[in-house]
Amino acid sequence: MPFILPANTLSAGGYAVANSCIFDRASTDSMSKSMSDGSSIKGTFSAWIKVDGTGNEMNILSHFQDTSNVFSIATSGSSVYVVDYNSGYSLQLATNRIMRDPSAWFHLYVAIDRSQGTANNRNRIFINGVEETSFSHRTNYGQQTSGGHQDAISMNDGDCTMYLGGLGDGNQMFGGYLAEVVWLDGTASAVTNFGEFDEDSGIFKPIDVSGLSSSKGTNGFYLDFEDASNLGNDAFGGTDLTESNIASTNQTTDTCTNNFAVGNPLVQNDLPAFSNGNLTYTSGSNNYKTGLSTIGVSSGKWFMEVLFVSGSTAIIGVVDEADFSSLNGNTAGAGFTTNSVGYYKDGTKWIADSESSYGASYTANDTIGIALDLDSGTKTVTFYKDGASQGAINLPTTGTGTFFFAPGAYNSVLSANYGSPPYAISSGNTDANGYGNFEFTVPSGYYALNTKNLAEYG
Repeated sequence: MPFILPANTLSAGGYAVANSCIFDRASTDSMSKSMSDGSSIKGTFSAWIKVDGTGNEMNILSHFQDTSNVFSIATSGSSVYVVDYNSGYSLQLATNRIMRDPSAWFHLYVAIDRSQGTANNRNRIFINGVEETSFSHRTNYGQQTSGGHQDAISMNDGDCTMYLGGLGDGNQMFGGYLAEVVWLDGTASAVTNFGEFDEDSGIFKPIDVSGLSSSKGTNGFYLDFEDASNLGNDAFGGTDLTESNIASTNQTTDTCTNNFAVGNPLVQNDLPAFSNGNLTYTSGSNNYKTGLSTIGVSSGKWFMEVLFVSGSTAIIGVVDEADFSSLNGNTAGAGFTTNSVGYYKDGTKWIADSESSYGASYTANDTIGIALDLDSGTKTVTFYKDGASQGAINLPTTGTGTFFFAPGAYNSVLSANYGSPPYAISSGNTDANGYGNFEFTVPSGYYALNTKNLAEYG
């Protein structure tokens, strides 16, 4: 089945989030900030998140001294996990809800208020504006109503360093996208200060949080990721976070108000190794590995690019949903199954496992464009090599009619660009709506595969 995008991935108007930051676990991307003793009573975390879908334990925010002294907000086994550990748990929350969908953004809000008399009110988790009430583990903070920082609490502890994207020892790194990241030290700010439900659609959507700067406290910050040259910039005006393995290419326009397609690590078994926000695909030497897009389409005209980074063999194409189960095995690339089309590196085209002549050969450092037309009477796909059209190909008609982009390779590395690339673009071309960042001109009438374009043309 294709992934059905949850409502919160669609733009409902209002405040728009311009940028996010990719955190690549394989590259141990992270940011850090030295801390001073702040509040051990109150704190608030808010962020919009799109995970890489692996289900691995991934720390989003941590206050880390060592593995025996750490406050952490993480996804663990796909659940949301919030702990404060000091040679024992003073706080342990693990939701029963799993959060591993790589196709969707969600909002995570964590509020700490140890002054509350009711134990469950001292530490609360909201997802998409709704409080979580079902937990596999729940150990609440003890009550503290006044006084200085308690040494048994790692939250806002001056002996710790604050990390975004992992722990200080380089383990349990976060993989995915973060946007509108806020930490408030000394304030349990309401979830309604970070988002609101759209009155027409019921979608929980972001609101402007810049006015919360007066509540940031000793260790608070706000990252909007709008400055590509300084993604650790504190938009509250405090001390910037120090970047580690973060570059300008970590900035993306894939956000909670305009969600772009990425590669899908969940839909089949025989997969490439995904990295860089599920946009870089690395295949081994034992068989073809194909990375399907998280978004499938049955109407509209859509465009993407694939950079052939390195290696020897690639076949880049589109696959009908009906062929998902056939994508496992030694020869399962686009074009090798009944309802798929592929453009092979030697310049041939493959349709329903049949090879014929087509266009120019391509190799490492070439960029292959894919223009998918599902609106014409004869549905077609046109491939481009470095901006030059290789000609239209009629699509198979025996499947479901819902097609997914399908870059694939053998013993090679590909980078998929659905409009928010994980690599530097030299020219910078958008679609007619102004979305995307492509190396070559987007064909007239075609659009980047994101939710704003889907709402208008899909």
